[in-house]
Amino acid sequence: MAQVTNPAGRPDPPPGGPDDVPGGGPARLTGGDAVRLHLTLAAGLALCIGAFSFELYRALSGNTFSWMYVFEWPLFAGFAIYMWWSLLHGHDRRPTRAPGEPVGPDGAEADEADEDLLAWRRYLRDLEATDADQANETDRFDQG
Repeated sequence: MAQVTNPAGRPDPPPGGPDDVPGGGPARLTGGDAVRLHLTLAAGLALCIGAFSFELYRALSGNTFSWMYVFEWPLFAGFAIYMWWSLLHGHDRRPTRAPGEPVGPDGAEADEADEDLLAWRRYLRDLEATDADQANETDRFDQG
């Protein structure tokens, strides 16, 4: 298969990417969920800025222990921005597969590809049948 190149002579990246889902397009958060996420970020950043200002004032007033918090609150704010970006762009959600889409290495469905899972399900089914038989025998013994 020939590799397609762009005008700069570099190979084009393969279609799709980490933000793409099987239906096409990025899995970006939109609507009310996105608004709630933005408001949560705004509240978190306001808290971090307020705490940073408070601890900076305390540290400049002579409380040496507060210097640790002066550097900690901006780190919390940076983490909040990172999480906001990740959640907004759908990095927390796994791409879903269409029903009937093969997932196994040989194109088999997930249940067919995992023999251990099938064996476990057979064991549970047999165990439930045995428990039901024992419960029926106990009921007959109690009634007779």
